[in-house]
Amino acid sequence: MGKSLLKILFFSIISSHVFIAESLKALIPYYYLPETKSLQKQGLSIGKKAYQLLYFGQIKDSLNLAKLAVKMNNKNETLWTILAETQIANKLYDDALISLDNAQKINPKMGEIYFAKSTIYLKQSKIKKAEISLLSGIKILPKNFKAIFQLGNIYLMEKTYKKAIEEFDKAIKIKKDFWQAINNQGLAYFELNKINLSIISFKKAIELEENAEPLLALASCLKNKDINKAIVLAKKALKKDPNYVDFNYRKEQLWGEKLQISTEKLFENPQIKKEILVAKTKIK
Repeated sequence: MGKSLLKILFFSIISSHVFIAESLKALIPYYYLPETKSLQKQGLSIGKKAYQLLYFGQIKDSLNLAKLAVKMNNKNETLWTILAETQIANKLYDDALISLDNAQKINPKMGEIYFAKSTIYLKQSKIKKAEISLLSGIKILPKNFKAIFQLGNIYLMEKTYKKAIEEFDKAIKIKKDFWQAINNQGLAYFELNKINLSIISFKKAIELEENAEPLLALASCLKNKDINKAIVLAKKALKKDPNYVDFNYRKEQLWGEKLQISTEKLFENPQIKKEILVAKTKIK
């Protein structure tokens, strides 16, 4: 077979392949496959929508959207944390921890991941793990007053009151009007029998925010010093938030044993009986 014939045959084979390819284009539908960058961008947009749905209380829909967002962009730590938040809202705590582990692998320097893990551990009553996570996060974000406050709360739970006071102090130095930290200092001082310091703390908290908790706590502090003022404060507190009539509710707010006993004794006063009965009908 001569070279010229080979060329002709070779050309014919190529031509037939091109023809077949062109014919197939007419038969096979053409699908657009988005590029990686486009998918990642769409994933971020969907993640934002998932977070908005979570904010508005649509927790199941937010979870489904967050899962989709992560599928489209699994290299973004923020999307993993959004997925974790939606899982927490749906009480899928173990799943949320896995999502946060994935976020942490991508960005181990993101302090918020450790704070979120701490929240889950608290819900699971794993106090020590919650403490360790908070400490790790605070090393990265030492000015996060909310995390420092939460660490103080953990020390309240562990009844290490002096350490709790120190953490609340740190939080207050960062945010001067942090009435919750000032209030919780009062809770810790009471358990250490430093009633005068408790009174100062609760009064400062009330000046910043006339909340039911410091009002009732101050009333408990004053029941032996000024019973009339204590009754006025207690009535105001129960009117603002009837839930504080309930022992277990106060316990959830980290009230210690000594303050609880003092409050129960205050509630024995006949002058406050009516307000207690009304509050009990209104508790959630």
